[in-house]
Amino acid sequence: MKIAIAAKHENVNSEVDNISARAPFYLIFENKKLIKTIKNPFQFGSGGAGYSVAQMLSNENVELTVAGSFGQNMVGALEEKNIKYKVVNNKTVKEVLEEI
Repeated sequence: MKIAIAAKHENVNSEVDNISARAPFYLIFENKKLIKTIKNPFQFGSGGAGYSVAQMLSNENVELTVAGSFGQNMVGALEEKNIKYKVVNNKTVKEVLEEI
């Protein structure tokens, strides 16, 4: 399973970011192994980040994404692209991977 985790920093010891669409980084894992780090190009700017991030994750063939929260627009876009999402608070990326 390919998993994308919204992260504050670009390593597995980072905290999971609270805001999915505006997270500084997305860490992409396959079989719990880090395969790609993406600096979120939609972190700053005006509207549309949720849809844009969902499209970016879809392009990476992500099946599940994890963050502290998801906006309504991003949830709609994720559902449209058949990407599952999970809300996790106060955990590191590593902790999330161990739980999945």
